[in-house]
Amino acid sequence: MRLNEIQPAPGSKKTRLRVGRGASAGQGKTCGRGVKGQRARKGGYHKVGFEGGQMPIQRRLPKFGFRSKIAPTVAEVRLSELAKVKGDVIDLEVLKATNLVPVFAERARIVSSGGISRAVTIKGVYLTKGAKAAIEAAGGKIEAVEAAK
Repeated sequence: MRLNEIQPAPGSKKTRLRVGRGASAGQGKTCGRGVKGQRARKGGYHKVGFEGGQMPIQRRLPKFGFRSKIAPTVAEVRLSELAKVKGDVIDLEVLKATNLVPVFAERARIVSSGGISRAVTIKGVYLTKGAKAAIEAAGGKIEAVEAAK
């Protein structure tokens, strides 16, 4: 192979479409721009996001953030934080008493972060699959709880 023999891959280079060169060329007269209108004019197109004079979507939508109404009522507790709890039975009231969840939390969920070394009984608190497996591996029990939400 020599420098003068190098060629681009077949089909990778397209020849430029020469518009406005007569009817037989296929793109004569209006050059594929249609008839009249803003898009047919030279230099006549609009900026990104322009909707033809209609109020654009970025101006129709409200400019303030979003606050979830549910987020303040749901709390997450790590497995490693359960070491702060003195008793063997852990429920929502015990978690509130030890300041692991806010007072206004309506439900809590234990997530598998860190580990647990002692056996505890969980009542009425949601768990992730990993947290459930870790508690049961440490000799703990889970009572009256549904799958994690």
